[in-house]
Amino acid sequence: MISLPLVYTILALLAYSTSFCYVVAHFMEKSEPNRWVVGFSVLLGLMLHASVLYHDMLTPMGIHYDVFNVVSFTSGFMLLLSLLFSTYRPVLGLNLIAIPVAATGLILGFALSQPKLSITASSLGLDLHIILSLSAYTVLFMAAIHAMLLWFQNRELKKKNKKRLWVNLLPSLQTMESLLFDLLITGFVILTIALGFGFFTIDNFFAQHLAHKTVFSLMSWWVYAVLLVGHYAFGWRGQKAIRFTLIGFSLLVLGFIGSKFVLEMILSP
Repeated sequence: MISLPLVYTILALLAYSTSFCYVVAHFMEKSEPNRWVVGFSVLLGLMLHASVLYHDMLTPMGIHYDVFNVVSFTSGFMLLLSLLFSTYRPVLGLNLIAIPVAATGLILGFALSQPKLSITASSLGLDLHIILSLSAYTVLFMAAIHAMLLWFQNRELKKKNKKRLWVNLLPSLQTMESLLFDLLITGFVILTIALGFGFFTIDNFFAQHLAHKTVFSLMSWWVYAVLLVGHYAFGWRGQKAIRFTLIGFSLLVLGFIGSKFVLEMILSP
């Protein structure tokens, strides 16, 4: 018998594929896609994506924070944010990256999550800390992808190589850089709140099993803080902003995804 999560996964992938192909077809024809059509198909896919996550993450014992469920959650949230950002900035083409990422995350979460792992009951405060941390990770993940796009775009434009399709699809450098700092500010604020919740809701924030994550998260917070101060006080931008963004996100990955992978895949019996 076919399970409902499998049906939802297939339908979500169909919705994602439809929206992706629709946007690609219009950009190939150099015409503007209908935002309502894109929005409807993407939101339909996200609703089905959320249904799969609801089945995989919510259990009678509490929320199941399997590493692949986390990847599925962050990829879907990234697509939602990308869609929201495209409502006030001319960055609809960036959904061509967010849609495949969400589809990949959905497949990984459905196929590789481990529902039989033991789940430790947690408090509401701890769940809020984790959800805020995931949200910050998602926004800063988008900022890291955006920084890489900026680096490639700047390199190609300096070579005066404007015939590459993907370069022509991207917004102007000014728009891309403005969106990068929108993402950084949003992610930094959420990360700050998440760390604050952690200090007040976790008994020993620097306990042995949390020290790895805590130290790297604080290092990442410091890198982003220095970058934002440098940008608004001293005008830092361009390559310096890209380097700081990627360093900060790398530290966040080492602290969050890296520790989850070690605990679940290597150290678990």
